[in-house]
Amino acid sequence: MRKLVYFVAVSIDGFIGDRSGDAESFMRFVDEEFLEFLRSEYPETVPVQGRRMLGLEDAENKHFDTVVQGRGSYRLALDAGITSPYGHLREYVASTTLDKSPDPNVEIISGDPAGKIRELKQEDGELDIWLCGGAKIAGELRDEIDELVVKTYPLLLGTGMPMFDGGAGAETVTVEFTLESTRTFGNGLVVRSYRRNP
Repeated sequence: MRKLVYFVAVSIDGFIGDRSGDAESFMRFVDEEFLEFLRSEYPETVPVQGRRMLGLEDAENKHFDTVVQGRGSYRLALDAGITSPYGHLREYVASTTLDKSPDPNVEIISGDPAGKIRELKQEDGELDIWLCGGAKIAGELRDEIDELVVKTYPLLLGTGMPMFDGGAGAETVTVEFTLESTRTFGNGLVVRSYRRNP
């Protein structure tokens, strides 16, 4: 069965961006060593405009053939005039405010996102589903996440958008994961992979 993998950038104190979701402060750590990691290991996680700059237009998808993101995360692309930021993948956007997709490659999930993920997991295929973000959709899909790939940037934001947002009044839930691998980069960035315990 296909897996849902939350591949996400986060600060040391657990924020994926400032309160608006902007993660521009992470960009200073994207050096040649890290770019080579993305080129060789996760080329499909580079958006369309970055793929052109890095010469990845024809790069083969290695881990994912599908991406799921929330409305807030997708808004960042729309604000830049990009309607299909991951055109090399099947794109889904969970939104209760978008009733029509602005791009034929993007399907809107307006109802039950967890149900849609369970449906996608049942499909045939060797590649997995990438949960791109943001915090709200990650909180809604917490119980469906099978693996985490956490890119921890060596900085503190102090406040901002958490990795998971359970919403007001959310209950505390403990979910255990097993550390599968760790890779440390010269600039202090660390990428850890975790597998959900049964």
